Amino acid sequence: MIAVKHRLSLLATAALGFSLMAFNAAAALPVGASAPDFKLDAALAGKPMTFSLQQALQKGPVVLYFFPAAFTKGCTLEAHDFAEATDDFKKLGATVIGVTAGNVDQVGKFSQLECRNKFAVAADPGAKVAAEYQTQMQMGGKMLSDRTSYVIAPDGKILLSYTDRNPDAHIQKTMDAVKQYAQSHS
Repeated sequence: MIAVKHRLSLLATAALGFSLMAFNAAAALPVGASAPDFKLDAALAGKPMTFSLQQALQKGPVVLYFFPAAFTKGCTLEAHDFAEATDDFKKLGATVIGVTAGNVDQVGKFSQLECRNKFAVAADPGAKVAAEYQTQMQMGGKMLSDRTSYVIAPDGKILLSYTDRNPDAHIQKTMDAVKQYAQSHS
């Protein structure tokens, strides 16, 4: 009887864990939702600036990607990939912006070294903007932004919402969404 209760307890714990993982993955704002407007302190090529979503949307779609912390393995790989793709995004009229709630004091250096001076990186102290976009996670007792990519149309509607802690597919998914938008608005 004790073994059966223990097994049931393990199954219930596993089921709860899977449901929480599914909730976390589905927690980001959905396609079609209005993207919350924001202004954040940022850096481009190491130089301080203010990034305004509203201003960027006046130029075309915005690729907004949240990442946990600068200079970590996955975030560095993702930054390199976005840097390599930035010129292609620009040709399609899109602006790329990375946002982090982790080690916000290093966005200038990160924008220069890992983003290769190609796109701006914004600091989100306390993950306040990440909360508005429903893409937060707790790590080491700190609230951070989860790895989530959005493509936002100039009208402020979300065209793509993609959360995956593995950075590999973020570039392709955002590029596909921007290309689809460009084709339907040419």
